[in-house]
Amino acid sequence: MLANQFRFFVSPRLSRRAVPVVSALALGVGCGLLLAGQIQASAIAVSQKGRMFHPGNLAVTRGETVTFVNDDSDLLHHVFVESDTFSFDSGDQEPGSRTPVTFTERGTFQVLCGIHPKMKLVVRVD
Repeated sequence: MLANQFRFFVSPRLSRRAVPVVSALALGVGCGLLLAGQIQASAIAVSQKGRMFHPGNLAVTRGETVTFVNDDSDLLHHVFVESDTFSFDSGDQEPGSRTPVTFTERGTFQVLCGIHPKMKLVVRVD
C-alpha cells in the first residue's frame, strides 16, 4: 500500500526497496515520540512555596531528576543536600526558577533550604 503512494515519486523497482526503509523510519519516529512522552510523563517537580516543600516526602529511582520550582512570587530559595554519598547546592533561586537535580546515589537524603531553615524535604532514592 505504501509502495503505491511512492510510485509517483520513484520507479516501481525503487519503491519496493523504499517501503522497508520508510517503514523503519516511521517506526523509529513513533518509538521516539512514545519515549519522549514517557520521559515527560515521569517528570517529578517539587514546589517551593510558603516556606515549604510540596510534597514534603518523595520516593524516586536512582538516576531520576527532580525539578525544584520556586513558586513564590517574592521569595528566594536555596536548595541543598549534604551527605557522605550525595551533595548538591542550587545557589540562590529567583522566583519562578526551575532547578533540576539528578539523584545519582541510593539512600535517604534531607533536602534543605539555605534561606528558610524550617523547609525540609526527605527524598528516598531506591
